[in-house]
Amino acid sequence: MTSIRLGGVPEHFNLPIHLAKDNNEFANRGVDLHWTTFKGGTGQMTKALRDGEVDACVLLTEGIIKDIIAGNEAKIISVYVNTPLIWGIHTGARNELRHHAEVYDKRIGISRFGSGSHLMPIVDATTQERVIDNSQFQIIKNLEGALTSLENLETDVFYWEKYTTKPFVDAGQLRRVGQFLSPWPCFVIAARNEILEKSPEAIIRMLRTIHDATDQFMQLPNAIDLVSKQFGQKPKDVERWYHATEWAIHGWVSEKMIQSVLFNLRTANIIAEDADIPELIWRR
Repeated sequence: MTSIRLGGVPEHFNLPIHLAKDNNEFANRGVDLHWTTFKGGTGQMTKALRDGEVDACVLLTEGIIKDIIAGNEAKIISVYVNTPLIWGIHTGARNELRHHAEVYDKRIGISRFGSGSHLMPIVDATTQERVIDNSQFQIIKNLEGALTSLENLETDVFYWEKYTTKPFVDAGQLRRVGQFLSPWPCFVIAARNEILEKSPEAIIRMLRTIHDATDQFMQLPNAIDLVSKQFGQKPKDVERWYHATEWAIHGWVSEKMIQSVLFNLRTANIIAEDADIPELIWRR
C-alpha cells in the first residue's frame, strides 16, 4: 500500500474522488489516499506542492502552468475536467456596480496571487482589450473572506465558480454582474516530481481509480441528488452544472491545449513572452 496525499477545493467537481475513497476503490488498488481540502483555491495548492505538504492536487489549469514556469517542481499528470469553468463575476449587495463591463477598473478580491481568482480577471480583461493593474487586487484568502470584504465595500469584484456562489446570490448576499468561461479545460491533476520519480506506479493506479470514478459518476442516476444534498445547492442549479460538465476518463493531456493556455498567459502578460518553458506534462 502506497500513501499519496491529494488536495483539492471543497467543491462539487471533486465528489467523484470522495465517493471512490469512501468506497475503498483507491485502497483496492493499493493506494492509501489522504485528502486535504484547500479553501484558498489554486494559489494555496501550488504553494502546498512547492512546500511538500501534498504529493498531488486537483487544481486550475492556468494556475499550475504559471507556477511550474515560475519554478514549481511539478508536472501535469492528467486533465480532470474537460469542460471550461464558468466563472461568476460578483459584487456585494450594497455595491452600485451593475454590469460586467464596469468591473475592469474596480478593486478585485483574490484568494492569493497566482490563483484562478487572480489570473482569470486579467484574461477576461485582455479579451476586452482592457488592462487591470496589480494595485487593484486585494487578497481576501477564500470565499468566506470575499463575502466579508464585498459586504463591507472593501472590494468591489470577486471571480469564483458560478454554482459554488449561487446560494449566496440567491440569498441576496452577492449579486452576479456577469460570467466568464475559461478558454480551456478547467481542472487538471498535477503532482510533485519527487512522487513521480519515487512512486510512478502508485500514481498511475491513483489516476486509473480517479478516471474510473469520474466515468461512473457521469453515469450515476442519482448524481444530481447527491451533489444537491452534499453541497446545499438547488437541484435545478446542480442539473444545469452537471449537464455542462464533462470529466476526463483517461490521462491524455493535449499539447494544443497547453499551447493555448500559454498564448493567453503571454497575451495577458501573466508570463513573459520570452519565458523559459520547462516540461509541463509527465511523460510516462
